[in-house]
Amino acid sequence: MSSRAAIRYAKAILDQAKDKGTEEVVFGNMKSIDATLSASKELRSVLKSPVIKAEDKRASLNAIFAGYDPSTLGLIELLVDKKRTSLLGQVAKSYLDLYNASKGIIVAHVTTAVELDSSLESKVLAKVKELTNSTEVTLEHHIDSSIIGGFILRVGDVQYDASIDNQLASVQKEFSKRL
Repeated sequence: MSSRAAIRYAKAILDQAKDKGTEEVVFGNMKSIDATLSASKELRSVLKSPVIKAEDKRASLNAIFAGYDPSTLGLIELLVDKKRTSLLGQVAKSYLDLYNASKGIIVAHVTTAVELDSSLESKVLAKVKELTNSTEVTLEHHIDSSIIGGFILRVGDVQYDASIDNQLASVQKEFSKRL
């Protein structure tokens, strides 16, 4: 969940990008920032650390995200100047959410134990479009081997859990009730 400050920064960068006509480019930058921060625990630690100097954070972020849109780089500079670099990941996620909402795009998260093949992915996408009455749906796939099999589908606040792990937990709960 994003903080109010992160949402405000995201709204500001989205408004600025819309004015410049670069909201799609910034969207790509924010997806990349989100993926980079999700993949690197070390980078997240650096951004949160009060011990590391602002100039070192600035140099690191500028090196990692060199070549990004000036609006994105300006946001990074602002976060460094305001000592709010720990919000960068939240700002990126908030931007993605705000962008998708402004374009009427629904994001569906599907979690499976193994990689989805293209035919199954298209079936899931079609079903989500049907259930949400939306023509614009983006599918984000996550792999979690702990669910054993089946899938978990989350669209907004609604979640459908058809995982083997969930079914086993239900059976275990039923057995424990009857004992």
